[in-house]
Amino acid sequence: MSTTTLLGALLPAVPLAAGLLGLLLPPSPRGAGTGGDRARRVAVALGVAGAAGALALAVALLVTLDRPAAASTTWVDLGGLTVTLGVRLDPAAAVVAVAVAAVALAVQVYSIGYLRRGPHDDVDTDHRYPPYAAQISLFTAAMLLVVVAGDLILLLVGWEVMGICSYLLIAHDRRLPEAPAAAMKAFLVTRVGDVGFLLGIALLGVSAGTFRIGDVLAHDHATGTLTAACLLLLAGVAGKSAQFPLHTWLPDAMAGPTPISALIHAATMVAAGVYAVTRLYPLFEATPVALAVLGVMASVTLLLGAFAATAQDDLKRVLAWSTVSQIGYMTGALAVGSTPAALFHLLTHAAFKALLFLAAGAVIHAVGTTLMSRMGGLRRSMPVTFWCTVVGLGALAGVPPLSGFWSKDGVLAAAGEAALRGAGPAPSWVGWLVWLAGLVGVAVTAWYATRLLLRTFFGRTRIPLAHPHDPPAVMRWPVLLLAVPAALLGLAGFARALARRLLPTSTAGEPTGEQALIHVGPELLLPLALLAVGAGLAWARWRRDPAADPATALGPLRPVLAAAFRLDDVQRALVVRPTRALARAARTADEVVVDGAVEGSGRAARGLGGGLAALHRAALPRAAAGVLAGALLIGLAAALVGGAA
Repeated sequence: MSTTTLLGALLPAVPLAAGLLGLLLPPSPRGAGTGGDRARRVAVALGVAGAAGALALAVALLVTLDRPAAASTTWVDLGGLTVTLGVRLDPAAAVVAVAVAAVALAVQVYSIGYLRRGPHDDVDTDHRYPPYAAQISLFTAAMLLVVVAGDLILLLVGWEVMGICSYLLIAHDRRLPEAPAAAMKAFLVTRVGDVGFLLGIALLGVSAGTFRIGDVLAHDHATGTLTAACLLLLAGVAGKSAQFPLHTWLPDAMAGPTPISALIHAATMVAAGVYAVTRLYPLFEATPVALAVLGVMASVTLLLGAFAATAQDDLKRVLAWSTVSQIGYMTGALAVGSTPAALFHLLTHAAFKALLFLAAGAVIHAVGTTLMSRMGGLRRSMPVTFWCTVVGLGALAGVPPLSGFWSKDGVLAAAGEAALRGAGPAPSWVGWLVWLAGLVGVAVTAWYATRLLLRTFFGRTRIPLAHPHDPPAVMRWPVLLLAVPAALLGLAGFARALARRLLPTSTAGEPTGEQALIHVGPELLLPLALLAVGAGLAWARWRRDPAADPATALGPLRPVLAAAFRLDDVQRALVVRPTRALARAARTADEVVVDGAVEGSGRAARGLGGGLAALHRAALPRAAAGVLAGALLIGLAAALVGGAA
């Protein structure tokens, strides 16, 4: 094993070790003194060290990896179908690993201050911090395993461990009644997609005779098998990356701690689906049907998330719906054949969305509510948080020269090329769909980003009894440091080295094609005009009445948009209620028919035995008399026979 592949193997192993050790720490009981403080300090040290170690390894891998590398060893051989333990590294994997580890480290450090107090407690320390920190480490290890895995089964292991960790972390605060329900919903909805993901992996592995990613990509699959496998994989992508129609879990996941929202939304779970498609993109490239389905899914999700964000009052739910929309841009780029544009937006989104969630956590920590209707006027009392939020929202909306402007433009440019020139592996109508949806999304994103900024930081305060202030240093520094890539990472796209690192590799391990990440030309004017229109409409509405919510402009559509077109209700009507009814019917059948037959046969046997016993007891006197009579008759007969003889 070379030094490079050793670094790749250690990348998930370091946070995994930190997480497993952290799980051995007992959660200290409330009111615990020195013992509880000691457990917390050890948990902090393990969590930060695991994330920092992973970041150091990722940076070392990024510096040393100049060409793809792979190493593996046979794990299981199932009658010629092999499963291997190994890594498959390329420059894109190294870049994504740096983003994952950096966000994880920021979340671990930020959580030290954020969970210093319980969410509803001004005195008590959160006594469940040790398992919380350990679960973040396991979450990080699982995503890094997805990034470097050289085998589809190994990738699936990381994929599923992320699902388990998300369930545990969303439900962390058990005092919130909505947290366990949100965790269960996230777990079940993503499991629906994961069934398809598992079946897709099984099809590819059986077809290729191995689950090694390199061999699966190099194998000549039958067209029907490949199409079915890619469509099944897209089901898993829809679940993990919260794409239509399996997107409904993500907004409800806001019941978890805000740092966990940053971790899930920025560079781990929702990014995993996008990254998995880029990992297997040669298969999708050969399947136009799958790319067409991906393009439709991306366009619907992009607009659905953007419009739903316009009517939310909960600060975190606005950001959650914006994540749904922004992931739609990434999957749209994949649908039109541009993996570099998708990965570039994934990287910039990781920076500015982590920044926005951590800044939102600072606001919530200061004012004690997530509702924008109870905020306002925080610009002067929280200047650091305000300016960091300005940077994050500017990048989200695509304000030049912030990072989101360049990466979002890359997606729009790729979609425009596919639409106008027929470039890319998908049909040209897919390019038109993604391009038009992306342009509408620019205006809507600018509108709700401007509304969020105005409702939270401008106008008069609507919390007169609160005394908000910027967060303490342990929370402030991660926010400040994330503001740097949120502002400047887009400029790295001018470097051809980054573009080459994000290019897909051939089956031989060499970069394929040549795509620029930055597009400077007249095509930038249309997105900029739409940006100005969206932001200007929100500002004009607020300027007319600073005390009113700009969302009043939505009129009768506002309740529909606030409920995200009531797709949750549709899901409950078509899936949840029938499933519960079926479960009740199965339970009734089990209790009445199956249990009734078993218990009834037991009761019948017992009744029959009791009846026979009663008859037996009732006949005893008659039987005794019969025995005596018989004995007398036999004796009499014997006497008569003897006398005659």
